[in-house]
Amino acid sequence: MKWFEVTIHTTEEAAEAIADFLRRLGAGGVSIEESGTLNRPRDTSFGQWYEFPLNDLPEGEAEMKAYFPEEGTKIESILAEVRSFIAKLPEFGLDPGKGTVYHSEVREEEWANSWKAYYKPVRISDRLTVKPTWEAYEPGEGEIVIELDPGMAFGTGTHPTTSLCLRTLERYVAPGDDVIDVGTGSGILAIAAAKLGARHVLALDLDPVAVSSTKENVSLNALEQVTVLESDLLHVLDTAEREALGVHLPVQLVVSNILAEIIVTFVDDVHRVLCDGGLFIASGVITAKEQLVQDKLQEAGFIIVDRQQDEDWVAIVARKG
Repeated sequence: MKWFEVTIHTTEEAAEAIADFLRRLGAGGVSIEESGTLNRPRDTSFGQWYEFPLNDLPEGEAEMKAYFPEEGTKIESILAEVRSFIAKLPEFGLDPGKGTVYHSEVREEEWANSWKAYYKPVRISDRLTVKPTWEAYEPGEGEIVIELDPGMAFGTGTHPTTSLCLRTLERYVAPGDDVIDVGTGSGILAIAAAKLGARHVLALDLDPVAVSSTKENVSLNALEQVTVLESDLLHVLDTAEREALGVHLPVQLVVSNILAEIIVTFVDDVHRVLCDGGLFIASGVITAKEQLVQDKLQEAGFIIVDRQQDEDWVAIVARKG
């Protein structure tokens, strides 16, 4: 099978937003290669190690590749939409850098599994480690290992927003909590919440590919306390039978690792589904958009109780007053 390989030269700060847009266009896979310089500061406070290949990408830049099946794809239309989206990123406080977009044709075997060589076990914190299913790993005493095969879904633990959100989740999930993960991607946060002691977790995503990936990863981790449903943000809570959700409403914690512009659109819904004193962990927030999110949270009746930062990304913890 032949595929169109779309290559984009951009910045690390814009890569996540572009990746999300590419998936919504129907990309059958998205890879992001960031700067591999040895001079780049890395957080090793919890013993994390980084096994990214060295490259000649300047600091702060990224090279992305997305794959679209040749059959049935109007590649010129795809390219035009991507260029238009990139041109609008500065309006949202994201610098796209060069923003160059071009394409080539490749065979499936050339790319389908090549990225796996660079995805190794990642120590997120003193308790959490994310391990790809194809890698051997011997956990230490008390270490919680998340088995993961992200496939085409976002969330491997290597991106700052994901690792930041995992560490924040570890601090705030209490045994017995009911948790909702909005925009679950690969299911990594939902799985972590369950392994950290949540009674039940509801994992939601609008993308059917992410829903499928999450279900597979939940099965890989042998978890029965995670329900995975397709939903546009929290809308399924208004349409599905309560018994089908798995969680008991109102819940104790909602977590979402998506873009700030999306978070602010459903803050009121989060407030509605949380119990009094319940927590909302909002991650995936670029520092330039932090105040926008905090203002919306406070407007909805939340109290900001914590803020964690990794590089240019922020996780905000807000309590329902």
